[in-house]
Amino acid sequence: MKLQSLVLAATTFLAMTTAFAVPAGTWSVAAGAHMVDPKSNNGTLADGTLSVEVDDDIRPTISGEYFFADNVGVELLAAIPFHHDITLTDADGNKIDAKTQHLPPTLSIQYHFDGYNMPMNVKPFVGVGVNYTTFFKEKIYSDAFENLKLDDSVGIAGHIGLDIPFAPTEYFRIDARYMDIKTDASVESNGNTVELGEVDISPWVYGVAFVKQF
Repeated sequence: MKLQSLVLAATTFLAMTTAFAVPAGTWSVAAGAHMVDPKSNNGTLADGTLSVEVDDDIRPTISGEYFFADNVGVELLAAIPFHHDITLTDADGNKIDAKTQHLPPTLSIQYHFDGYNMPMNVKPFVGVGVNYTTFFKEKIYSDAFENLKLDDSVGIAGHIGLDIPFAPTEYFRIDARYMDIKTDASVESNGNTVELGEVDISPWVYGVAFVKQF
């Protein structure tokens, strides 16, 4: 009897945890937080006279994914606005501080592996898509410049991650994204618009989330 009970319990456990394909028609929602970590060298402005540094930020995020085929889904990532401090440094070491907010909605096509050979039935996934970043509430703190403007950006985005199951339709997710974000910067000086050049942000975006499938 004990052996039968053990076999039944093991069978039930395997039935709950074995990673099958995510069927077409499934929806999932992921809620968590992500850190936007810009590349270390964000370029130079004003004909190379100003180096640019953009700091990182962490904000809550949410995404939704619809599986239009087994294991293949289309995902939209959204977030509350990220805040970034920007430092401009000239050749003499003098600094100009600025800041901005941005929203980086990202649309991706993703493939989720079945994960039969992964420990704990972890399900890895990969994705590729397009990122649209819109900047707003830009400010620059300088006597020479005013009204900083950062243009919106469109670029490719890559996505990798792991879904770790703790219930049949619930997962803990760890993921990383690369976003190609480049923006043209301009300021006003004495009533004239001055084009400064391109800021190359191109961050890695690291996150964790709780995922629920429906």
